[in-house]
Amino acid sequence: MGRVEYLRCISCNRHYPLGEVEYTCPSCGPRMGMLDVQYDYDRLRRSSLLKQIASQKSFSDYAEKSIWRYLPLLPFEKRIPTRLLQVGGTPLYRFPHLARRLGVDELYIKDEGGNPTGSYKDRATPLAIYRAQELGKSALVCASTGNAAASLAGLAAMTEFDTYIFVPHNAPTAKLAQLRIYGATIFQVDATYDIAYDLALEAADQFGWFNRSDGIHPFLVEGNKTGALEIAEQLAFDLPDCIFVAVGDGSIIAGICKGFAELKSLGLIDSTPQVIGVQAQGADAVKRVFDKYDGRKVVPDDVTATTIADSIAVGKPRDVVKAVKYVWENGGSYVSVSDAEIREAISDIATATGIFTEPAGATAWAGLCKMQRNGDLDQAVRVAVILTGNGLKDPEAAGEGSVHQISPSLDEIIAKIDGRSLLK
Repeated sequence: MGRVEYLRCISCNRHYPLGEVEYTCPSCGPRMGMLDVQYDYDRLRRSSLLKQIASQKSFSDYAEKSIWRYLPLLPFEKRIPTRLLQVGGTPLYRFPHLARRLGVDELYIKDEGGNPTGSYKDRATPLAIYRAQELGKSALVCASTGNAAASLAGLAAMTEFDTYIFVPHNAPTAKLAQLRIYGATIFQVDATYDIAYDLALEAADQFGWFNRSDGIHPFLVEGNKTGALEIAEQLAFDLPDCIFVAVGDGSIIAGICKGFAELKSLGLIDSTPQVIGVQAQGADAVKRVFDKYDGRKVVPDDVTATTIADSIAVGKPRDVVKAVKYVWENGGSYVSVSDAEIREAISDIATATGIFTEPAGATAWAGLCKMQRNGDLDQAVRVAVILTGNGLKDPEAAGEGSVHQISPSLDEIIAKIDGRSLLK
């Protein structure tokens, strides 16, 4: 692993050789002591593969569409020969009609629902599986509101690992069904996600399982940053001015910020997009901390999470330090939206684009629309929105639409459409 120089605690700045500490800084503890993977960037600047990727005229010109096309920027010297489903290579759509509606120059939507288990969480999971294999582990564990758990259960299904999943009492039925079909051992804890997380942490320590839960292992953010690398490449490194993404534990937004920062450090882009995190008002623990942050110490401000967006219903975010510091360094910001705005956004995206996204994905869109309504969005910007999960993961959250019950009669069809012309 010569590509990795060391792991750095983002709170106390202590450095650890790779392998000395696996999860978090012993001095700062599991909440504040998140580690960041530091690479040999001089070596990376000389990487022929990195230059090859940067020189591609189009994302489609390069055969490898998965996250492993970015191997030079991942913490493995070479790809481990364990077969997993392809993660990454998700579409980035341009929607001129939505740009005109919002009054911006360009608008892009990155649809992560096309990943193997239907969410952005799939980007981090292969790194957890490969690391567990390197360490000789026999079992994997994950606490999740649903998406990270489904990702681990699904991607590990073809491996020999035993998989243990901890979910909260209110996990959506569709997500539980997804977990069951993959064959994972599921523990539905009669408590919140935050309590289920702590129980999974204890179980991992007690039984020696590799822990893939968000905000615990430094490799997870490395997988999450591939979304930023992919957006950059799909746009030929001509990046948007700002990017909106939903935030729960904070691992995804931390990865996105790091990905753009590394591209700038390597000279592949001149400036980084402003990353804007969007939280549900009933689960805005990261935003609350960010709003009070002065560039020094991060002080968590936990809440009791209540929102329809179950994927980001996190009251005690485990990656809060990275989510605050990295966005601060990026020059980004946070905004919160109501459940009513989230529900409206689900329908808005679907009817305007044909993409059915889950509540967490719609949260990012709701944040963009709110900033536009409030006049907080520059009218001459290029904007991207990341939809983090497929709507089929929680279809009930979309609410009830109108369904016309009719007998098999053309007259009833005419009556239901209020006399609108059927003939074009």
